[in-house]
Amino acid sequence: MKKYIIYIYASATLFSCNQEVKLTEIKPDFITQKTINDTDDPAIWVNPEKPSQSIIFGTDKETNGGIYAFDLKGKIIESKTIRNLGRPNNVDLAYDFKINDSVSTAILAFAEREKQQIRIYSVPDMKPLDNGGIKVFADETKPNLRQPMGISFYHSPTSKKMYVIVGRKEGPKEGYLYQYELQNTGNQIKATLVRKFGKFSAKKEIEAIAVDAENGFIYYSDEEFGVRKYYAEPSKGNQELAVIGQDKFLTDIEGIAIARTSEKGGYILISDQQRGYFNVFDRVTNKFIKAINLTTVETDGCDVTTANLGSKFPKGIFVAMNDSKEFYVYDFNKILKEIQK
Repeated sequence: MKKYIIYIYASATLFSCNQEVKLTEIKPDFITQKTINDTDDPAIWVNPEKPSQSIIFGTDKETNGGIYAFDLKGKIIESKTIRNLGRPNNVDLAYDFKINDSVSTAILAFAEREKQQIRIYSVPDMKPLDNGGIKVFADETKPNLRQPMGISFYHSPTSKKMYVIVGRKEGPKEGYLYQYELQNTGNQIKATLVRKFGKFSAKKEIEAIAVDAENGFIYYSDEEFGVRKYYAEPSKGNQELAVIGQDKFLTDIEGIAIARTSEKGGYILISDQQRGYFNVFDRVTNKFIKAINLTTVETDGCDVTTANLGSKFPKGIFVAMNDSKEFYVYDFNKILKEIQK
């Protein structure tokens, strides 16, 4: 959620112990074409057969919004773009969802806030699998508590069940997030509520959600408080495991991207929205490593893949929303080198 406040600070500078520390500017390798309204959150689909033809999906957050599809040059793929949606917020993507015993597909899910529902499409053919939408937070009596924003998949490595975790524009101090199990009933996807969890500081809102499936954790941004950490498996309980980065952000804590450099190792990159930086944490220990400057403005959502996307992006890409109706896209190897300096 953008907040327009004027702060006095150097755009590429952090101050620590009264010493000026300049951050190296990392420029995007390309910028996507503009959307109509207001970009918000990206998700990357890796083409398993032709990685260089992978797709970047991104939300355009407004009443006449959409899910835009971009190629790896930033051009809009109109045949894969979904338009005329009711304020789509966050988007996520998962692989190997079983349509039946012999057929699996990648699926894209996004929150459609104005219709109080989530949508699910198959990828890359972009066919709806939800019969027009799946209502969420249906047990809430107040309409303002049924408006979904954040969304993230969890594909359990142990049970193989597919879950979707959904956050909302407003919610209680306990049980702000709902976790649903997704099952294919033959002609559409059914979502069954399996738990309500997650603390909320009541300072701002909760939007960004990210799942580290291999390590079994959910992270979400309690925007002016910290990044909260929970178990992804419902059977492991609803206790809060940690709050990360409380002293590392200026005000709003936004998008979260998990960069996997090994099965369980890597980095967590989180948008420090008003500074225009990304704070980097160790994926295993959750310790703060450093801030990096990707030259974005007011970044909400972000995503990353470390898969080989061909000769141009052998270490994958990082995608960040920029406050100019665009997404900035980076060769992740450049970011990795800066993190590891």
